[in-house]
Amino acid sequence: MVDPGTVVNVIKQARDRRTAPLILELDLTEGIVEAAPADPIAAIMSMRRTSLRDVLDGLRRARSDSRVRALVVKITGGVGLALAQELREAVQAFREAGKFTVAWAETFGEGGRGTVPFYLATGFEKIYLQPTGDVGLTGVALEEPFFAGALEKAGVRPQFAKRHEYKTMANTFMEKAYTPEHEESSQRLVASFGEQIAAGVAAARGLPEEKVRELIDRGPLLAEEALGEGLVDRLGYRDEVYAELRERFGESAQLRYVARYNRTHGLARRLPQPGRQDVVALVNGHGPIRLGRSGRGGPLPNSGPAMGSDTVGAAFRAAVKDDRVKAIVFRVNSPGGSAVASDAIWREVVLARRAGKPVVVSMGDVAASGGYYVAMAADTIVAQPGTITGSIGVVVGKAVLSGLLERVGVGLGSVAAGEHARMFSSTKEFSESEWERINASLDRIYDDFTAKVAEGRGLSRERVHELARGRVWTGADAREGGLVDELGGLDLALELARKKAGLPADAPVRTYPHSSPLERLRPPESSEDRAAASARFDGWGSLSGLAVRLGLPATGPLTLPGNWDIR
Repeated sequence: MVDPGTVVNVIKQARDRRTAPLILELDLTEGIVEAAPADPIAAIMSMRRTSLRDVLDGLRRARSDSRVRALVVKITGGVGLALAQELREAVQAFREAGKFTVAWAETFGEGGRGTVPFYLATGFEKIYLQPTGDVGLTGVALEEPFFAGALEKAGVRPQFAKRHEYKTMANTFMEKAYTPEHEESSQRLVASFGEQIAAGVAAARGLPEEKVRELIDRGPLLAEEALGEGLVDRLGYRDEVYAELRERFGESAQLRYVARYNRTHGLARRLPQPGRQDVVALVNGHGPIRLGRSGRGGPLPNSGPAMGSDTVGAAFRAAVKDDRVKAIVFRVNSPGGSAVASDAIWREVVLARRAGKPVVVSMGDVAASGGYYVAMAADTIVAQPGTITGSIGVVVGKAVLSGLLERVGVGLGSVAAGEHARMFSSTKEFSESEWERINASLDRIYDDFTAKVAEGRGLSRERVHELARGRVWTGADAREGGLVDELGGLDLALELARKKAGLPADAPVRTYPHSSPLERLRPPESSEDRAAASARFDGWGSLSGLAVRLGLPATGPLTLPGNWDIR
Protein backbone atom coordinates (compact mmCIF):
# COMPACT_ATOMS: atom_id res chain seq x y z
CA MET A 1 0.00 0.00 0.00
CA VAL A 2 1.29 3.49 -0.90
CA ASP A 3 2.15 5.66 2.09
CA PRO A 4 0.08 8.88 1.81
CA GLY A 5 2.91 10.81 3.50
CA THR A 6 5.34 9.75 0.78
CA VAL A 7 2.92 10.92 -1.92
CA VAL A 8 2.52 14.28 -0.20
CA ASN A 9 6.30 14.69 0.06
CA VAL A 10 6.78 13.88 -3.65
CA ILE A 11 4.11 16.41 -4.60
CA LYS A 12 5.65 19.03 -2.31
CA GLN A 13 9.13 18.46 -3.75
CA ALA A 14 7.78 18.77 -7.29
CA ARG A 15 6.00 22.00 -6.37
CA ASP A 16 9.13 23.38 -4.73
CA ARG A 17 11.18 22.62 -7.82
CA ARG A 18 8.74 24.66 -9.89
CA THR A 19 8.50 27.61 -7.52
CA ALA A 20 11.76 27.79 -5.56
CA PRO A 21 14.32 30.50 -6.36
CA LEU A 22 16.97 29.51 -8.90
CA ILE A 23 20.70 30.10 -8.63
CA LEU A 24 22.35 29.55 -12.00
CA GLU A 25 25.82 27.99 -12.17
CA LEU A 26 28.61 27.98 -14.73
CA ASP A 27 31.84 26.01 -14.43
CA LEU A 28 34.60 27.17 -16.78
CA THR A 29 37.06 24.42 -15.87
CA GLU A 30 36.73 22.81 -19.30
CA GLY A 31 36.18 26.09 -21.12
CA ILE A 32 33.34 26.84 -23.50
CA VAL A 33 32.84 25.50 -27.00
CA GLU A 34 31.88 28.08 -29.61
CA ALA A 35 29.52 25.64 -31.31
CA ALA A 36 28.86 21.94 -31.45
CA PRO A 37 31.69 20.42 -33.54
CA ALA A 38 30.68 19.50 -37.07
CA ASP A 39 32.77 16.31 -37.00
CA PRO A 40 30.44 13.61 -35.56
CA ILE A 41 33.17 11.98 -33.48
CA ALA A 42 34.24 15.29 -31.95
CA ALA A 43 30.57 16.16 -31.37
CA ILE A 44 30.10 13.02 -29.29
CA MET A 45 33.28 13.72 -27.32
CA SER A 46 32.14 17.28 -26.51
CA MET A 47 28.52 16.52 -25.65
CA ARG A 48 29.02 17.35 -21.97
CA ARG A 49 30.85 20.61 -22.63
CA THR A 50 29.04 23.94 -22.33
CA SER A 51 28.37 25.87 -25.51
CA LEU A 52 28.58 29.65 -25.87
CA ARG A 53 25.05 29.86 -27.30
CA ASP A 54 23.61 28.05 -24.28
CA VAL A 55 25.33 30.47 -21.90
CA LEU A 56 24.35 33.63 -23.79
CA ASP A 57 20.77 32.50 -24.45
CA GLY A 58 20.37 31.20 -20.89
CA LEU A 59 21.53 34.45 -19.30
CA ARG A 60 19.36 36.48 -21.67
CA ARG A 61 16.31 34.38 -20.80
CA ALA A 62 17.09 34.52 -17.09
CA ARG A 63 17.11 38.33 -17.06
CA SER A 64 13.32 38.35 -17.23
CA ASP A 65 12.73 35.21 -15.14
CA SER A 66 11.65 36.23 -11.63
CA ARG A 67 12.67 32.83 -10.25
CA VAL A 68 16.31 33.37 -11.20
CA ARG A 69 18.00 35.33 -8.44
CA ALA A 70 21.72 34.87 -8.96
CA LEU A 71 24.59 33.53 -11.03
CA VAL A 72 27.65 31.86 -9.55
CA VAL A 73 30.60 31.04 -11.81
CA LYS A 74 33.75 29.06 -11.15
CA ILE A 75 36.51 30.94 -12.97
CA THR A 76 39.51 29.11 -14.38
CA GLY A 77 41.94 29.76 -17.22
CA GLY A 78 39.77 28.10 -19.84
CA VAL A 79 38.78 31.08 -22.02
CA GLY A 80 40.61 33.55 -24.25
CA LEU A 81 40.45 37.33 -23.99
CA ALA A 82 37.76 37.99 -26.61
CA LEU A 83 35.55 35.25 -25.19
CA ALA A 84 36.08 36.64 -21.69
CA GLN A 85 34.87 40.02 -22.97
CA GLU A 86 31.81 38.36 -24.48
CA LEU A 87 30.97 36.69 -21.17
CA ARG A 88 31.57 39.93 -19.26
CA GLU A 89 29.00 41.68 -21.47
CA ALA A 90 26.43 38.96 -20.82
CA VAL A 91 27.07 39.09 -17.07
CA GLN A 92 26.78 42.88 -17.06
CA ALA A 93 23.38 42.73 -18.76
CA PHE A 94 22.31 40.08 -16.21
CA ARG A 95 23.41 42.37 -13.37
CA GLU A 96 21.55 45.33 -14.86
CA ALA A 97 18.37 43.23 -14.67
CA GLY A 98 18.75 43.23 -10.88
CA LYS A 99 20.36 39.80 -10.50
CA PHE A 100 23.19 39.00 -8.10
CA THR A 101 26.46 37.70 -9.59
CA VAL A 102 29.36 35.94 -7.89
CA ALA A 103 32.67 34.79 -9.33
CA TRP A 104 34.80 32.40 -7.31
CA ALA A 105 38.11 30.77 -7.94
CA GLU A 106 40.50 28.45 -6.21
CA THR A 107 43.22 30.62 -7.73
CA PHE A 108 43.59 33.09 -10.56
CA GLY A 109 46.63 31.48 -12.11
CA GLU A 110 48.69 29.35 -9.75
CA GLY A 111 52.16 30.69 -10.43
CA GLY A 112 51.00 33.06 -13.17
CA ARG A 113 48.70 33.22 -16.25
CA GLY A 114 45.86 34.61 -14.23
CA THR A 115 45.38 37.96 -15.97
CA VAL A 116 42.49 37.05 -18.27
CA PRO A 117 40.65 34.86 -15.71
CA PHE A 118 40.79 37.68 -13.17
CA TYR A 119 39.73 40.23 -15.80
CA LEU A 120 36.67 38.05 -16.46
CA ALA A 121 35.93 37.82 -12.73
CA THR A 122 35.83 41.61 -12.40
CA GLY A 123 32.65 41.62 -14.46
CA PHE A 124 30.84 40.15 -11.42
CA GLU A 125 29.41 41.94 -8.39
CA LYS A 126 31.40 39.87 -5.90
CA ILE A 127 34.70 37.99 -6.25
CA TYR A 128 35.64 35.18 -3.85
CA LEU A 129 39.08 33.58 -3.71
CA GLN A 130 40.30 30.51 -1.87
CA PRO A 131 42.63 31.62 0.97
CA THR A 132 45.57 29.72 -0.52
CA GLY A 133 45.06 31.10 -4.00
CA ASP A 134 46.80 33.89 -5.90
CA VAL A 135 45.72 36.71 -8.16
CA GLY A 136 48.11 36.25 -11.05
CA LEU A 137 47.38 39.67 -12.52
CA THR A 138 50.75 40.01 -14.24
CA GLY A 139 49.94 41.66 -17.57
CA VAL A 140 50.17 40.45 -21.16
CA ALA A 141 53.18 39.09 -23.02
CA LEU A 142 53.95 37.42 -26.35
CA GLU A 143 56.85 35.01 -26.70
CA GLU A 144 57.69 34.20 -30.31
CA PRO A 145 60.37 31.64 -31.24
CA PHE A 146 62.81 32.10 -34.12
CA PHE A 147 64.21 28.90 -35.58
CA ALA A 148 66.72 30.19 -38.11
CA GLY A 149 69.75 29.39 -35.94
CA ALA A 150 68.54 25.92 -35.01
CA LEU A 151 67.62 25.10 -38.60
CA GLU A 152 71.03 26.27 -39.78
CA LYS A 153 72.73 23.93 -37.31
CA ALA A 154 70.50 21.08 -38.41
CA GLY A 155 71.28 21.63 -42.08
CA VAL A 156 67.74 22.79 -42.93
CA ARG A 157 67.36 25.83 -45.17
CA PRO A 158 64.02 27.65 -45.00
CA GLN A 159 62.86 29.36 -48.20
CA PHE A 160 59.88 31.69 -47.81
CA ALA A 161 58.52 34.75 -49.56
CA LYS A 162 55.80 37.04 -48.22
CA ARG A 163 53.63 40.07 -48.87
CA HIS A 164 54.51 42.23 -46.93
CA GLU A 165 56.87 43.16 -44.11
CA TYR A 166 54.38 42.55 -41.25
CA LYS A 167 53.49 39.02 -42.41
CA THR A 168 55.59 37.39 -39.72
CA MET A 169 55.14 33.67 -40.34
CA ALA A 170 58.24 33.61 -42.53
CA ASN A 171 60.24 35.35 -39.79
CA THR A 172 59.68 32.38 -37.52
CA PHE A 173 61.86 30.27 -39.80
CA MET A 174 64.00 32.88 -41.58
CA GLU A 175 65.13 35.15 -38.72
CA LYS A 176 67.06 34.79 -35.47
CA ALA A 177 65.31 37.73 -33.75
CA TYR A 178 62.61 40.34 -34.29
CA THR A 179 62.66 42.49 -37.40
CA PRO A 180 61.71 46.13 -36.62
CA GLU A 181 58.26 45.68 -38.18
CA HIS A 182 57.62 42.41 -36.37
CA GLU A 183 58.56 43.92 -33.01
CA GLU A 184 56.45 47.03 -33.68
CA SER A 185 53.38 44.96 -34.48
CA SER A 186 53.76 42.62 -31.50
CA GLN A 187 54.45 45.50 -29.11
CA ARG A 188 51.27 47.29 -30.19
CA LEU A 189 49.23 44.11 -29.73
CA VAL A 190 50.29 43.59 -26.12
CA ALA A 191 49.91 47.31 -25.43
CA SER A 192 46.33 47.25 -26.71
CA PHE A 193 45.49 44.13 -24.72
CA GLY A 194 47.07 45.68 -21.62
CA GLU A 195 45.07 48.89 -22.05
CA GLN A 196 41.81 46.94 -22.31
CA ILE A 197 42.51 44.82 -19.25
CA ALA A 198 43.72 47.68 -17.04
CA ALA A 199 40.74 49.85 -17.97
CA GLY A 200 38.28 46.99 -17.41
CA VAL A 201 39.67 46.03 -14.00
CA ALA A 202 39.88 49.65 -12.88
CA ALA A 203 36.27 50.46 -13.82
CA ALA A 204 34.90 47.26 -12.28
CA ARG A 205 36.79 47.50 -8.97
CA GLY A 206 36.54 51.27 -8.56
CA LEU A 207 40.29 51.82 -8.75
CA PRO A 208 42.36 54.34 -10.72
CA GLU A 209 44.00 52.86 -13.82
CA GLU A 210 47.40 53.93 -12.52
CA LYS A 211 46.79 51.87 -9.38
CA VAL A 212 45.80 48.83 -11.43
CA ARG A 213 48.95 49.12 -13.52
CA GLU A 214 50.98 49.34 -10.32
CA LEU A 215 49.30 46.16 -9.03
CA ILE A 216 49.97 44.43 -12.35
CA ASP A 217 53.67 45.28 -12.03
CA ARG A 218 53.66 43.85 -8.48
CA GLY A 219 51.77 40.67 -9.39
CA PRO A 220 51.16 37.89 -8.76
CA LEU A 221 49.52 38.88 -5.49
CA LEU A 222 48.88 36.58 -2.57
CA ALA A 223 45.27 36.16 -1.47
CA GLU A 224 45.62 38.46 1.56
CA GLU A 225 47.37 41.09 -0.56
CA ALA A 226 44.62 40.97 -3.19
CA LEU A 227 41.98 41.34 -0.49
CA GLY A 228 43.78 44.30 1.03
CA GLU A 229 44.07 46.05 -2.34
CA GLY A 230 40.37 45.64 -3.11
CA LEU A 231 40.84 43.19 -5.99
CA VAL A 232 38.68 40.52 -4.31
CA ASP A 233 35.79 40.84 -1.87
CA ARG A 234 36.28 37.84 0.37
CA LEU A 235 38.57 34.88 0.94
CA GLY A 236 36.69 31.60 1.22
CA TYR A 237 36.26 28.06 0.01
CA ARG A 238 33.58 26.78 -2.32
CA ASP A 239 31.33 25.62 0.53
CA GLU A 240 31.44 29.09 2.08
CA VAL A 241 30.50 30.74 -1.22
CA TYR A 242 27.47 28.49 -1.65
CA ALA A 243 26.49 28.76 2.03
CA GLU A 244 26.33 32.54 1.71
CA LEU A 245 24.20 32.27 -1.43
CA ARG A 246 21.71 30.00 0.35
CA GLU A 247 21.68 32.28 3.36
CA ARG A 248 20.85 35.17 1.05
CA PHE A 249 18.23 33.45 -1.10
CA GLY A 250 16.93 30.72 1.21
CA GLU A 251 17.69 27.06 1.80
CA SER A 252 15.02 26.13 -0.74
CA ALA A 253 16.95 27.80 -3.58
CA GLN A 254 17.68 25.39 -6.41
CA LEU A 255 21.00 25.17 -8.25
CA ARG A 256 20.85 24.84 -12.04
CA TYR A 257 23.62 24.96 -14.64
CA VAL A 258 23.03 27.77 -17.15
CA ALA A 259 23.12 25.38 -20.11
CA ARG A 260 20.60 23.02 -18.50
CA TYR A 261 18.36 25.95 -17.60
CA ASN A 262 18.47 27.27 -21.17
CA ARG A 263 17.68 23.93 -22.76
CA THR A 264 14.82 23.22 -20.36
CA HIS A 265 13.20 26.63 -20.53
CA GLY A 266 13.86 27.05 -24.24
CA LEU A 267 12.22 23.76 -25.20
CA ALA A 268 8.97 25.45 -26.13
CA ARG A 269 10.81 27.74 -28.54
CA ARG A 270 12.40 24.74 -30.26
CA LEU A 271 9.16 22.84 -30.75
CA PRO A 272 7.49 23.24 -34.18
CA GLN A 273 5.51 26.47 -34.20
CA PRO A 274 2.22 26.87 -36.04
CA GLY A 275 2.43 28.93 -39.19
CA ARG A 276 5.43 30.46 -40.85
CA GLN A 277 8.24 31.79 -38.66
CA ASP A 278 11.05 33.98 -39.95
CA VAL A 279 14.50 33.29 -38.51
CA VAL A 280 18.12 34.42 -38.42
CA ALA A 281 20.52 31.77 -39.70
CA LEU A 282 23.70 31.17 -37.72
CA VAL A 283 26.62 29.74 -39.71
CA ASN A 284 29.70 28.69 -37.73
CA GLY A 285 33.22 28.76 -39.16
CA HIS A 286 35.84 27.56 -36.69
CA GLY A 287 39.46 26.49 -37.03
CA PRO A 288 42.02 26.48 -39.86
CA ILE A 289 40.44 26.98 -43.29
CA ARG A 290 40.78 24.19 -45.82
CA LEU A 291 39.18 22.90 -49.01
CA GLY A 292 36.53 20.20 -48.60
CA ARG A 293 34.39 19.52 -45.58
CA SER A 294 34.79 20.71 -42.03
CA GLY A 295 36.12 18.28 -39.46
CA ARG A 296 38.88 17.86 -36.95
CA GLY A 297 41.94 20.01 -37.58
CA GLY A 298 44.64 17.58 -36.43
CA PRO A 299 45.57 14.01 -35.62
CA LEU A 300 44.95 14.03 -31.88
CA PRO A 301 41.59 13.35 -30.17
CA ASN A 302 41.56 16.83 -28.63
CA SER A 303 42.48 18.61 -31.86
CA GLY A 304 40.30 21.60 -32.59
CA PRO A 305 37.90 21.94 -35.51
CA ALA A 306 38.76 22.85 -39.10
CA MET A 307 36.62 25.04 -41.36
CA GLY A 308 35.89 23.35 -44.68
CA SER A 309 34.83 25.49 -47.63
CA ASP A 310 32.36 22.84 -48.82
CA THR A 311 30.60 22.71 -45.44
CA VAL A 312 30.43 26.47 -44.92
CA GLY A 313 29.46 27.07 -48.55
CA ALA A 314 26.64 24.54 -48.33
CA ALA A 315 25.45 26.15 -45.10
CA PHE A 316 25.22 29.56 -46.80
CA ARG A 317 23.42 28.09 -49.80
CA ALA A 318 20.92 26.32 -47.54
CA ALA A 319 20.25 29.56 -45.66
CA VAL A 320 19.81 31.53 -48.90
CA LYS A 321 17.47 28.90 -50.32
CA ASP A 322 15.25 28.87 -47.20
CA ASP A 323 12.76 31.70 -47.55
CA ARG A 324 12.23 31.73 -43.78
CA VAL A 325 15.80 33.00 -43.34
CA LYS A 326 15.85 36.78 -43.43
CA ALA A 327 19.43 37.41 -42.32
CA ILE A 328 22.63 35.45 -41.67
CA VAL A 329 25.14 35.73 -38.83
CA PHE A 330 28.51 34.20 -39.65
CA ARG A 331 30.54 33.39 -36.52
CA VAL A 332 34.24 33.25 -37.44
CA ASN A 333 37.00 31.99 -35.16
CA SER A 334 39.94 31.12 -37.39
CA PRO A 335 43.64 31.90 -37.95
CA GLY A 336 43.16 31.36 -41.70
CA GLY A 337 44.64 28.74 -44.00
CA SER A 338 44.02 27.96 -47.66
CA ALA A 339 43.72 31.03 -49.88
CA VAL A 340 41.52 29.20 -52.38
CA ALA A 341 39.19 27.86 -49.67
CA SER A 342 38.96 31.32 -48.10
CA ASP A 343 38.01 32.79 -51.47
CA ALA A 344 35.33 30.14 -52.01
CA ILE A 345 33.73 31.05 -48.67
CA TRP A 346 34.05 34.79 -49.44
CA ARG A 347 32.08 34.18 -52.63
CA GLU A 348 29.22 32.55 -50.72
CA VAL A 349 29.01 35.61 -48.46
CA VAL A 350 28.81 37.84 -51.54
CA LEU A 351 26.10 35.69 -53.12
CA ALA A 352 24.05 35.68 -49.91
CA ARG A 353 24.04 39.47 -49.88
CA ARG A 354 23.12 39.59 -53.56
CA ALA A 355 20.18 37.34 -52.76
CA GLY A 356 18.92 39.99 -50.36
CA LYS A 357 20.02 38.33 -47.12
CA PRO A 358 22.05 40.66 -44.88
CA VAL A 359 25.22 39.05 -43.51
CA VAL A 360 26.70 40.07 -40.15
CA VAL A 361 30.02 38.59 -39.07
CA SER A 362 30.74 37.94 -35.40
CA MET A 363 34.45 37.44 -34.74
CA GLY A 364 35.63 35.27 -31.87
CA ASP A 365 39.09 35.17 -30.29
CA VAL A 366 40.86 35.06 -33.68
CA ALA A 367 39.65 36.01 -37.16
CA ALA A 368 42.83 36.87 -39.02
CA SER A 369 44.45 36.31 -42.42
CA GLY A 370 42.08 33.85 -44.13
CA GLY A 371 39.80 34.35 -41.13
CA TYR A 372 39.52 38.00 -42.11
CA TYR A 373 39.23 37.12 -45.81
CA VAL A 374 36.01 35.13 -45.27
CA ALA A 375 34.55 38.01 -43.21
CA MET A 376 35.40 41.08 -45.27
CA ALA A 377 32.39 41.01 -47.63
CA ALA A 378 29.80 41.10 -44.84
CA ASP A 379 27.38 44.00 -44.37
CA THR A 380 28.72 44.48 -40.84
CA ILE A 381 31.69 43.04 -38.95
CA VAL A 382 31.46 42.79 -35.17
CA ALA A 383 34.53 41.97 -33.06
CA GLN A 384 35.54 42.14 -29.43
CA PRO A 385 38.26 44.65 -28.48
CA GLY A 386 40.48 41.64 -27.72
CA THR A 387 39.82 39.82 -30.99
CA ILE A 388 42.95 39.19 -33.07
CA THR A 389 42.22 40.15 -36.66
CA GLY A 390 43.69 41.65 -39.83
CA SER A 391 46.91 39.95 -40.99
CA ILE A 392 45.98 40.89 -44.56
CA GLY A 393 48.96 39.38 -46.32
CA VAL A 394 50.31 36.16 -47.78
CA VAL A 395 53.31 33.88 -47.29
CA VAL A 396 54.53 30.83 -49.20
CA GLY A 397 57.61 28.68 -48.74
CA LYS A 398 59.15 25.42 -47.65
CA ALA A 399 61.96 23.94 -45.59
CA VAL A 400 64.75 22.39 -47.64
CA LEU A 401 65.99 19.26 -45.87
CA SER A 402 68.78 18.19 -48.25
CA GLY A 403 71.54 19.36 -45.88
CA LEU A 404 70.02 17.49 -42.95
CA LEU A 405 69.63 14.33 -45.01
CA GLU A 406 73.27 14.49 -46.07
CA ARG A 407 74.40 14.88 -42.45
CA VAL A 408 72.55 11.77 -41.35
CA GLY A 409 73.68 9.78 -44.36
CA VAL A 410 70.42 9.61 -46.29
CA GLY A 411 70.81 9.52 -50.05
CA LEU A 412 67.97 10.55 -52.33
CA GLY A 413 67.42 9.82 -56.00
CA SER A 414 64.82 11.59 -58.11
CA VAL A 415 63.49 11.66 -61.64
CA ALA A 416 61.00 14.14 -63.04
CA ALA A 417 59.11 15.01 -66.18
CA GLY A 418 58.46 18.73 -66.10
CA GLU A 419 60.71 21.66 -65.27
CA HIS A 420 58.82 22.42 -62.07
CA ALA A 421 57.69 18.91 -61.13
CA ARG A 422 59.71 19.00 -57.89
CA MET A 423 58.97 22.65 -57.16
CA PHE A 424 57.63 22.04 -53.66
CA SER A 425 59.89 19.13 -52.85
CA SER A 426 61.61 19.47 -49.48
CA THR A 427 64.85 18.13 -50.92
CA LYS A 428 65.70 20.90 -53.39
CA GLU A 429 65.85 24.68 -53.39
CA PHE A 430 63.63 26.83 -55.57
CA SER A 431 65.10 27.53 -58.98
CA GLU A 432 65.06 31.02 -60.48
CA SER A 433 62.04 30.23 -62.63
CA GLU A 434 60.25 28.67 -59.64
CA TRP A 435 60.86 31.82 -57.60
CA GLU A 436 59.29 33.76 -60.46
CA ARG A 437 56.17 31.61 -60.16
CA ILE A 438 56.14 31.99 -56.36
CA ASN A 439 56.34 35.78 -56.56
CA ALA A 440 53.69 35.94 -59.28
CA SER A 441 51.36 33.93 -57.04
CA LEU A 442 52.08 36.10 -54.00
CA ASP A 443 51.42 39.30 -55.94
CA ARG A 444 48.17 37.97 -57.36
CA ILE A 445 46.86 36.76 -53.98
CA TYR A 446 47.84 39.96 -52.17
CA ASP A 447 46.42 42.24 -54.89
CA ASP A 448 43.18 40.24 -54.96
CA PHE A 449 42.94 40.19 -51.17
CA THR A 450 43.45 43.93 -50.74
CA ALA A 451 41.14 44.79 -53.65
CA LYS A 452 38.34 42.80 -52.04
CA VAL A 453 39.02 44.44 -48.66
CA ALA A 454 38.78 47.86 -50.34
CA GLU A 455 35.50 46.95 -52.02
CA GLY A 456 33.96 45.31 -48.97
CA ARG A 457 35.03 47.93 -46.45
CA GLY A 458 34.57 51.02 -48.63
CA LEU A 459 38.23 52.03 -48.34
CA SER A 460 40.74 53.18 -50.92
CA ARG A 461 43.38 50.71 -52.11
CA GLU A 462 46.05 52.97 -50.65
CA ARG A 463 44.39 52.99 -47.22
CA VAL A 464 43.94 49.23 -47.30
CA HIS A 465 47.62 48.75 -48.08
CA GLU A 466 48.50 50.88 -45.04
CA LEU A 467 46.33 48.63 -42.85
CA ALA A 468 47.38 45.43 -44.56
CA ARG A 469 50.99 44.40 -45.29
CA GLY A 470 50.38 41.33 -43.15
CA ARG A 471 49.91 43.30 -39.93
CA VAL A 472 47.89 41.83 -37.06
CA TRP A 473 45.51 44.12 -35.16
CA THR A 474 43.39 43.86 -32.05
CA GLY A 475 39.66 44.35 -32.59
CA ALA A 476 39.88 47.75 -30.89
CA ASP A 477 42.58 48.98 -33.25
CA ALA A 478 40.91 47.34 -36.27
CA ARG A 479 37.74 49.32 -35.57
CA GLU A 480 39.75 52.55 -35.49
CA GLY A 481 41.16 51.65 -38.90
CA GLY A 482 37.82 50.68 -40.47
CA LEU A 483 38.48 46.94 -40.74
CA VAL A 484 35.76 46.29 -38.13
CA ASP A 485 32.43 48.11 -37.72
CA GLU A 486 31.27 47.42 -34.17
CA LEU A 487 32.75 46.17 -30.91
CA GLY A 488 30.73 43.43 -29.27
CA GLY A 489 29.90 39.75 -29.34
CA LEU A 490 27.48 37.27 -30.81
CA ASP A 491 24.47 38.86 -29.09
CA LEU A 492 25.20 42.21 -30.74
CA ALA A 493 25.67 40.52 -34.14
CA LEU A 494 22.29 38.79 -33.81
CA GLU A 495 20.66 42.05 -32.74
CA LEU A 496 22.08 43.88 -35.78
CA ALA A 497 21.02 41.06 -38.11
CA ARG A 498 17.45 41.19 -36.82
CA LYS A 499 17.33 44.96 -37.28
CA LYS A 500 18.70 44.77 -40.82
CA ALA A 501 16.07 42.17 -41.72
CA GLY A 502 13.22 44.02 -40.00
CA LEU A 503 12.66 41.12 -37.60
CA PRO A 504 11.41 41.41 -34.01
CA ALA A 505 14.01 41.46 -31.22
CA ASP A 506 13.09 37.91 -30.19
CA ALA A 507 13.13 36.38 -33.67
CA PRO A 508 14.54 32.84 -33.36
CA VAL A 509 18.03 31.80 -34.42
CA ARG A 510 18.60 28.58 -36.32
CA THR A 511 21.98 26.99 -36.97
CA TYR A 512 22.78 26.10 -40.59
CA PRO A 513 23.28 23.57 -41.97
CA HIS A 514 20.52 22.01 -39.90
CA SER A 515 20.38 18.27 -40.50
CA SER A 516 19.18 15.26 -38.57
CA PRO A 517 21.51 12.38 -37.62
CA LEU A 518 19.90 10.32 -40.39
CA GLU A 519 20.60 13.04 -42.97
CA ARG A 520 24.22 13.13 -41.86
CA LEU A 521 24.57 9.41 -42.51
CA ARG A 522 22.90 9.23 -45.91
CA PRO A 523 24.79 10.21 -49.08
CA PRO A 524 23.74 13.60 -50.49
CA GLU A 525 21.63 13.73 -53.62
CA SER A 526 23.53 16.72 -55.00
CA SER A 527 25.81 19.56 -53.96
CA GLU A 528 22.66 21.56 -53.11
CA ASP A 529 21.50 18.89 -50.64
CA ARG A 530 21.85 19.75 -46.93
CA ALA A 531 23.65 16.45 -46.40
CA ALA A 532 26.48 17.77 -48.59
CA ALA A 533 27.37 20.15 -45.77
CA SER A 534 27.98 17.38 -43.26
CA ALA A 535 31.44 17.34 -41.76
CA ARG A 536 33.78 14.45 -42.30
CA PHE A 537 35.71 12.37 -39.85
CA ASP A 538 39.30 13.10 -40.79
CA GLY A 539 41.84 11.50 -38.51
CA TRP A 540 44.72 13.61 -39.78
CA GLY A 541 42.82 16.84 -40.35
CA SER A 542 44.96 19.39 -42.12
CA LEU A 543 48.18 17.36 -42.01
CA SER A 544 49.20 16.30 -45.49
CA GLY A 545 52.07 16.04 -47.94
CA LEU A 546 55.22 17.72 -46.74
CA ALA A 547 53.68 18.37 -43.33
CA VAL A 548 53.39 14.66 -42.65
CA ARG A 549 57.10 14.22 -43.29
CA LEU A 550 58.03 17.27 -41.22
CA GLY A 551 55.44 16.82 -38.50
CA LEU A 552 54.02 20.28 -39.29
CA PRO A 553 50.52 21.30 -40.40
CA ALA A 554 50.07 22.17 -44.08
CA THR A 555 48.01 25.25 -43.34
CA GLY A 556 48.08 27.48 -46.41
CA PRO A 557 49.36 30.89 -47.55
CA LEU A 558 46.70 32.90 -45.66
CA THR A 559 47.67 31.72 -42.18
CA LEU A 560 48.33 33.61 -38.98
CA PRO A 561 51.48 32.04 -37.50
CA GLY A 562 51.99 30.89 -33.96
CA ASN A 563 49.69 30.54 -30.95
CA TRP A 564 47.51 33.60 -30.35
CA ASP A 565 45.55 32.32 -27.36
CA ILE A 566 45.61 35.35 -25.04
CA ARG A 567 44.92 34.08 -21.53
